[in-house]
Amino acid sequence: MALCHAELSLFCGRRMVAFITSLVFVVLAEMGDKTQLLAMCFAMKYRWQTVMWGVFAATAANHLLAVLLGTFLTTFVPMSWVNIAASVSFIIFGLWTIRGDTLNCADDHSGRSPFWVVTISFFIAECGDKTQLATVALAAQYNTVLPVWLGTTAGMMIADAIGIIFGVVMGRRIPENAVKWFAALIFIAFGIFGLYETVPREYLRAPLVIGLLAAVAGAVGFIVRINRRQRQASTDEPEP
Repeated sequence: MALCHAELSLFCGRRMVAFITSLVFVVLAEMGDKTQLLAMCFAMKYRWQTVMWGVFAATAANHLLAVLLGTFLTTFVPMSWVNIAASVSFIIFGLWTIRGDTLNCADDHSGRSPFWVVTISFFIAECGDKTQLATVALAAQYNTVLPVWLGTTAGMMIADAIGIIFGVVMGRRIPENAVKWFAALIFIAFGIFGLYETVPREYLRAPLVIGLLAAVAGAVGFIVRINRRQRQASTDEPEP
């Protein structure tokens, strides 16, 4: 009987460790993340209660899939490959953000339910995000579903609530372009750092590193030129 009680205590203790670790890790990982910035943007437009419910629904669904995936994925795919793919996706998403297709606080969602706008946007933004990847890794590490799912979901709610508070307090005093560039540079920095941490050291030669940085800088410059041309074209169009 005592042995069963000790085993039960150890089992519950491990689940509590998995929950707390997942919560803390996701709170830290979400700081400055695109979904937190997205929460800030939506809080400038919609009621904070609507944004919070949308964040909760999207996170619960997304992270449940991530936890289930984490219990099976690492059996077949090395985590190093997953990390490299995630790092590349961070850089791509940063360039996408500069293009202005995701974190656009002024997007017109007229005629659509704010709850579903927030929920769908968050679910899509969280796909391939570092917090989703962290959820996959935590589920694989602790080999448990419910504690990691609850912990990562609670962590996302705490971190995005901070973003919502900033959005409500600051309102539209935050320049949209500044938010876009701030987010994009964070994504690109995370992607480059992730590649540096994941790619084997024998491949990290100076020509490859310099070439990667030059390619990213060139892509940023190319997108900036496209955006500038589109803005000029829109201002030159005659009014109907």
